[in-house]
Amino acid sequence: MADASGQRESGSQRSGRVPSAVDVLAEEWLDVMLEHEPEWHVSLGRPGRDGEYADLSPSGHEAYADAARAMRRRLDHVEPRDDVDVVTHAELVRVLDLHVEEHDAGTWRSDLNVIASPVQNVRDVFDLMPRDDVDGWSGVATRLANMPGALAGYTESLRSGIRAGDTPARRQVVEVVDQARRQAEAGAFFDELADAAASASVPASLQADLRRGADGARAAYAELATFLADELAPAARERDACGRDRYALASRGFLGAAVDLEETYDWGLEELDRMVREQEAVAQQVLPGASVAEAVAHLESSPEHRLVGTDALQAWMQETSDRAVEELGRTHFDVPDIMRSLECRIAPTQEGGIYYTPPSDDFARPGRMWWSVPEGVTEFDTWRELTTVYHEGVPGHHLQCGYAVWNAAELNAWRRGALWTSGHGEGWALYAERLMADLGYLDSPADRLGMLDGQRMRAARVVLDLGVHLELPRPDGDGPWTAEHAFAFMAEHVNMNAPFVRFEVNRYLGWPGQAPSYKVGQRIWEQVRDAWVREHGPDLKEFHRRALSLGSVGLDTLRATLVGGCATSERDLRLRIHR
Repeated sequence: MADASGQRESGSQRSGRVPSAVDVLAEEWLDVMLEHEPEWHVSLGRPGRDGEYADLSPSGHEAYADAARAMRRRLDHVEPRDDVDVVTHAELVRVLDLHVEEHDAGTWRSDLNVIASPVQNVRDVFDLMPRDDVDGWSGVATRLANMPGALAGYTESLRSGIRAGDTPARRQVVEVVDQARRQAEAGAFFDELADAAASASVPASLQADLRRGADGARAAYAELATFLADELAPAARERDACGRDRYALASRGFLGAAVDLEETYDWGLEELDRMVREQEAVAQQVLPGASVAEAVAHLESSPEHRLVGTDALQAWMQETSDRAVEELGRTHFDVPDIMRSLECRIAPTQEGGIYYTPPSDDFARPGRMWWSVPEGVTEFDTWRELTTVYHEGVPGHHLQCGYAVWNAAELNAWRRGALWTSGHGEGWALYAERLMADLGYLDSPADRLGMLDGQRMRAARVVLDLGVHLELPRPDGDGPWTAEHAFAFMAEHVNMNAPFVRFEVNRYLGWPGQAPSYKVGQRIWEQVRDAWVREHGPDLKEFHRRALSLGSVGLDTLRATLVGGCATSERDLRLRIHR
């Protein structure tokens, strides 16, 4: 509830509506998620089942799907009580149906890619695990000990895919073999983790457990790499394209909306052309008479926008983020005090990329922005990355995710912390980038060129992702898309080095539908905003408050809820979603 200052209390002290029958089922589903995916305890900052992993075997996946089917049947007998329930019920139905549909399609038995599959997730959970005391380190030791079993179950699922003739593309397998081998190297992440315990005043017996766990984890990744290279790679499919049926399912999952794939491809081509023309115009402002490449080279050679060393990078990230929080919190957004803390950190990995992790449910662990700096990279261009800080921080993911966590007065724990839709989340973050340009934060031609560089890349990957996986006609008219053409196409539209281009394209090839969800999500966010403004007027602060108070929902639900007012029953909402 609001106090005299207008701010709500934090954590479990926040209260609001009396939980409904729909809320109870949503909370029960969260409990099911925590049972079948114990890693959610870490993500949500909840105590319990420290160090356990999901059962990644075929039987584990089947048990999880059975639980989703059971919950779905129970939902059919519960009616929404109010507008909050309408959204919760519709989203729970969507998520449960999608879970079962994906399971029945067998996506779990070919779940391997270069960025977001169990190969990475099993390790990445350590980044959020607390290590402030003996209990925290004990949880790390337990998880290390459990890792071989988790990877063994995962291997069993991939073997079932081999038997069913449903395997990932060989290109993904080859890349992931290298990733697994790096995790297995002596002196790499797991050994560094055990070494860190030695300098953290951890008891000798626990240090010994951590050392044994690190050795076991490295051995488990070595065994996984051998399986991938010797068994999965020879059986992997040659084609990078996943095909229309699996793509349509993936796209619907990432967007929370069904879109016309061919129309989206055509729109992507138009949007890319618009981004190129806008970027070319801004390049002239950076350096009269210059092409985009020449303007970029000019900026890269100038020390004015350069940071040297990761310490300088981290300090710049934090300063930029703090300033955005303070200024936007006074003018364009409601930013509760408890959300104003956003930590900017250098990630312990060296895979490249910048990402955000949300606060724990009680805000004891604040939202964090992480920069995974590749090995050997020591210089950074602020003009290129300023918009990324806004994307990951405020008004991007931190405002979006933090607001949902804070809004415990209306949102149950499932909606606050465990309901995530990429098109909603990443679409909002791109929407936030453009908003910052509209608000004058990117008026410098250099900074605007950096923002357009990112927007152009996101438009290009809409075209590339749909083109490759659906094997659509290429823009040059010279036959259908192939992976080889994709690498050349991406290199043309980003100002990044060859290793970055290679990683990015491999990401799209192995994770169909995810990359377009950013730009397509932005498109839908802007469509919803424009429709809302036509109906309610130009008060964007109010639009943002209402939209963010929903938490992360499917984009069809976002549109149906905000455009034309809130539905009064699930039937009305569904009619709006499907009209």
